[in-house]
Parts: sequence; C-alpha cells; structure tokens
Amino acid sequence: MLIYRLLTEDDSSEFCHKISDALAKGWVLHGDPTMSFDAARGVMRCGQAVVKDIDTPYSPDMKLGQQ
Repeated sequence: MLIYRLLTEDDSSEFCHKISDALAKGWVLHGDPTMSFDAARGVMRCGQAVVKDIDTPYSPDMKLGQQ
C-alpha cells in the first residue's frame, strides 16, 4: 500500500528538518518541491510531496506521520 503526504512549512530550516525527518523514517520524495508566497503573512511557503510503501491497509483514521 502506497501512502502520500504533502509536507509544508515556511521557507526556513524547519522545512528542511521536516523533510529530513520524513526521509529518515522511510518516506521517499515524490516530485519536485514547490514554493508559494503567502501574502497574508508575508512569507514564502514550501511544500514537498512524499510517499511510503506500508504493509497496513489504508484507513482515513491513520496518522500518516506515524507510519
């Protein structure tokens, strides 16, 4: 079963740490990262899709970050 997450964060080292943590837990980058300007807050936001193959059947109740 392949599961998907979209990780987002302000353009900061926190975003890089979030991605690095997911990679260390077995998630794999999926596609290119994206950036967008949040005009309401005046900051750049980053996003990166990640996927992971798991043995457990998918459930909408599962906590994806704990997989």
